[in-house]
Amino acid sequence: MAVLRDQPYSNFNFLVDIGTGDTSSIQAGFSEVIFPEASLDVIEYRTGNTRENHVFKLTGQERYTNLVLKRGVIGSLDLYQWWNQVRNGDQNATRTVTIQLLNEDRTNVVLTWKLLRARPVKYHFSDRNGNGKEILIENIELAIERMEME
Repeated sequence: MAVLRDQPYSNFNFLVDIGTGDTSSIQAGFSEVIFPEASLDVIEYRTGNTRENHVFKLTGQERYTNLVLKRGVIGSLDLYQWWNQVRNGDQNATRTVTIQLLNEDRTNVVLTWKLLRARPVKYHFSDRNGNGKEILIENIELAIERMEME
């Protein structure tokens, strides 16, 4: 349930559940979440005998860009296995991904996003560099069919 307050919440305390019910293990520890953009199509319609010279605007289909999850490579194969399940044709491999925003002392969930019928559509790693000083990052992009907030 959303918790309203006068001051905005910070963006760095969050929990991710990729549909397994786990938000506390190292596998659920994502360093970055890029939310999808939501949009609604507009359908323009006008009959020839309408007295006004303008179109009526009707609400069409909703659309979402992809959800992006990033985490440091920890040797876990859970994201790869989900990707592999989908690429091998398992149409039932969709999941509900839940992201919870926590307050600053991490004692309460203040906002929850549910991303319904998510499935991997891109899977990649950051570049490797022999002179690098960065963490190797695992990235997965998920197509979603609907987003709900509570």
